[in-house]
Amino acid sequence: MQALISAHSGLRWIALLLLLLAIFNAFTATNYEKKHRLVNLFTMITFHTQLLLGLVLYFTSEKVQFVEGWMKETIYRFYGMEHLSGMLLAIVAITIGHSKSKKGADDAAKFKAIKVWYVLALILVLAFIPWPFRTELGAGWF
Repeated sequence: MQALISAHSGLRWIALLLLLLAIFNAFTATNYEKKHRLVNLFTMITFHTQLLLGLVLYFTSEKVQFVEGWMKETIYRFYGMEHLSGMLLAIVAITIGHSKSKKGADDAAKFKAIKVWYVLALILVLAFIPWPFRTELGAGWF
């Protein structure tokens, strides 16, 4: 179980790095090349892998408990509802952005899709990661 938690927690850094790289490319590149498409694709794949790991944790973790009054307990509400909902929305945004970037008529349209949808995903991801400074959630950097 601890290995799964560590994998999920450690993979978030790769997912964030790829997401930031994809956004950086969308704002700075002029030609939509294969390397940009691959960064966008690997970003989406990494987030979907995070989803699979997270779903296993969701159904096996002690931090997700649906006992009476669970919505009043910060840790149970966050992991049982907020984290899952926010990250699902982020993954949907990344998937939509990737799909729209593939269908873009020209390079500008492809980059625009990444800009809009991946930035939205980044905002959601940053809002719903259990950061270590949120001490009530009991999460670490890795």
